[in-house]
Amino acid sequence: MHLQGSSWSTAVASSDGNGGRSTPLRVDAQRNLEHVLRAAREVFGELGYGAPMEDVARRARVGVGTVYRRFPSKDVLVRRIAEEETARLTDQARSALGQENEPWSALARFLRTSVASGAGRLLPPQVLRVGVDVETEIRVPQQRQAALATTATTATTATTAQPELRLVEQPPAPRGEPDDAGAAALLEVVGQLVERARAAGELRPDVTVADVLLVIATAAPSLPDAAHQAAASARLLDILLDGLRSRPAG
Repeated sequence: MHLQGSSWSTAVASSDGNGGRSTPLRVDAQRNLEHVLRAAREVFGELGYGAPMEDVARRARVGVGTVYRRFPSKDVLVRRIAEEETARLTDQARSALGQENEPWSALARFLRTSVASGAGRLLPPQVLRVGVDVETEIRVPQQRQAALATTATTATTATTAQPELRLVEQPPAPRGEPDDAGAAALLEVVGQLVERARAAGELRPDVTVADVLLVIATAAPSLPDAAHQAAASARLLDILLDGLRSRPAG
């Protein structure tokens, strides 16, 4: 997998492993950080977020200790990659909206650009829950917490024989999931693409935002030969786009 865009080195230079601002790095430290982030995208894109940190270190040609100095845990590194890929897809969707007046062309442009970039292989599970109202799940976490609290209270009252039942008020974010704001921004802009194409009668009425994101995640297989991978992705995406498009009645 190859990184695209000239903003990558700028982005990694201005933030630390937790996504916050940091002081400028030494030249060698900056170079190592870029190698680690590039390697992480490649390794996680090929093997999934379950790949060990040692694989990332080997691909970056640095010691695993170097990786842990910038990212104190694997979850921190995974979150960093997932957030950057989510933001990149959001930018690609906004670009398609702004540059294509025809609804189907805008949606197809977004899908082709995103699949070609390989970002879909790094989407977190949070935005790939087919059949689930992902937008609601992301935008109202406080309501979900309140529902959990009510359920736990009811269960505790009804079953006193299980005193070990506890409710964790703020559970850690699932591995690989970006912040709620980043995921919500992606869902919102992709939702605009979907609604426009559906309103124009060019998209199947049952297709959802989650379906579109699933296409991005599955139409970019990881193959050892770059030319073979590009050809396979293009062919698979053509088939999937044909399946998404509405058919005239009769």
